[in-house]
Amino acid sequence: MEADFWLQRWRNNEIGFHASEVNPMLVEYFQALSLGEGSRVFVPLCGKTLDITWLLSKGYRVAGAELSKQAVEQLFIGLGVEPAILKLDGLEHYRANNIDVFVGDIFDLSSQVLGPVDAIYDRAALVALPTAMRKRYAAHLMAITNNASQLLISYEYDQRLMEGPPFSVSNDAVKQLYSDNYQLNLLKSDDVAGGLKGQYAAVENVWSLIKLM
Repeated sequence: MEADFWLQRWRNNEIGFHASEVNPMLVEYFQALSLGEGSRVFVPLCGKTLDITWLLSKGYRVAGAELSKQAVEQLFIGLGVEPAILKLDGLEHYRANNIDVFVGDIFDLSSQVLGPVDAIYDRAALVALPTAMRKRYAAHLMAITNNASQLLISYEYDQRLMEGPPFSVSNDAVKQLYSDNYQLNLLKSDDVAGGLKGQYAAVENVWSLIKLM
């Protein structure tokens, strides 16, 4: 998707993708990554997700990447925290205690700027990207995190019925993107209650991707 598409969605408050509660799959399955307290979790294309609040409440440190400055400003307002803001090459770094969010194009984010990451939580990034962008995204994500283990949430549905996002990402597509670098475990596969956007039959898949040694 073009950057302007997402920026316009935020400007117009067309953010039906923003959940009004913590994702129950995060709460139920995040322990599959076996992280210790204080581990640093990267949330790509994070928006202002309440999942970050949950991760912080559990003692994790959080890093995020988000295109929309408006979303990040609202994220910190929701956290009740005033961030320090640093200018970087092509990015802005919003930082506060235990949280760093990088504003700009995720493909401009380097491993050196991001810093060490213990795990990735991808609820809304892979499914936000059309097929043509996913290979580049997955390769970049692995490169900047040193193949950190992931909790990945994806959807499968008949793409002919609805234009994404979220896009349909088949289990075979997940395997093609990640099986060379991870042990893939399908933790849950279940129908989306009421369908995507309340209309379209879909299956939600929850994966743990464990870094191969």
